[in-house]
Amino acid sequence: MSPDDTSNHWYLAQLKPNSDRIAVRNLGRQGFKTFLPFREETSLRRGKFHTTLKPLFPGYVFVAINAHSGGWRAVNSTWGIKRLVSFGLEPALVPNDIMVQLGSHCDSDGRFEAEPNLKPNDVVCMTSGPFSDFVARVESITPDRRVWVLLELMGRKARVVTTTSQLRNIKAFRF
Repeated sequence: MSPDDTSNHWYLAQLKPNSDRIAVRNLGRQGFKTFLPFREETSLRRGKFHTTLKPLFPGYVFVAINAHSGGWRAVNSTWGIKRLVSFGLEPALVPNDIMVQLGSHCDSDGRFEAEPNLKPNDVVCMTSGPFSDFVARVESITPDRRVWVLLELMGRKARVVTTTSQLRNIKAFRF
C-alpha cells in the first residue's frame, strides 16, 4: 500500500499484542487501507544467522480513513486493534507529509530502506548480515551505493563491502 493516497486521511491504530497480521487482514476486509512498514533484523540462533522482518513501529499500524464517511469508530472494534491513537475525543491525524516520507523509504512490499547520510570516516553499526551489530568506520562510498567499511576483527582491521541499507550511522562514538 502506498501512503501517498490523498483521498483519505491517515491515522495510527494501536494493536493488541502479536496481532499485526490479524488486524491488517480484518481492516482490509472492511475496506480500510493500511500501511505497516517492516525492517530487516538479523539475529544469531543456534549458530546460524537468520534475517526476519519486524514491524518498524511495533504495536502500531497506519490506517487510511475517509474523513467524510465518519467510519473511524469501526476501526476500534476490529479484531486485533486495541484503539485508534487519539488526543481527546477525536483520533489524531497523522500529517500527510510524514506518510509520504515513510512511503518513499519503503519498497512495494513495505520493507523500510533508510538511506543514511554517510561520508568517509563516519562510524556506523552494521544492521544485518553476518556482521550484525558490529561497529565499523566508513572508508569509501562508490556511486552505485556500495560502501567499504573497516571492521576490527580479532585485533585486526578487515575491509568489507556492504550497502547503505545495511548500515546505521552512530553519532556520538569514537573509533
